[in-house]
Amino acid sequence: MNQIKPHPIWIGHAGDGQAFRAIFDAGIRAIVQLSVEEPPIQPPRELIYQRYPLLDGEGNDRTMLRLAIDAVKWLIMARIPTLVCCGAGMSRSPIISAAALSVAYQIDFEDALQTVVEHRPADISPALLHEIRATLIGEH
Repeated sequence: MNQIKPHPIWIGHAGDGQAFRAIFDAGIRAIVQLSVEEPPIQPPRELIYQRYPLLDGEGNDRTMLRLAIDAVKWLIMARIPTLVCCGAGMSRSPIISAAALSVAYQIDFEDALQTVVEHRPADISPALLHEIRATLIGEH
């Protein structure tokens, strides 16, 4: 898992979401899981946990995308150290994190995405990228 410095957000894969020792050692207090194909994480009671069953491609419900973005945005704005994880940590986690940073700090989405991929390797699904852009445009 990689922190998107200086923000209180880490991006990881499914295994990172269950590495509770590393999560606690990093000071992380919340986990946001974004994968429909992964089983729900069973975190310790001390951690905030939210799950949004997103596909890594097209076919996501826009309301579900909006909820995921807003959840991460509010955790960022509250300065709650948060791990955002999905299957491989290469597409859904980086793009939802970038969208949340964009909305939280009112910065350009493309700039936020560039910041995220500077800290974490990414392989963003073009279809998911299209859905996120459409979701962000729809909020204005």
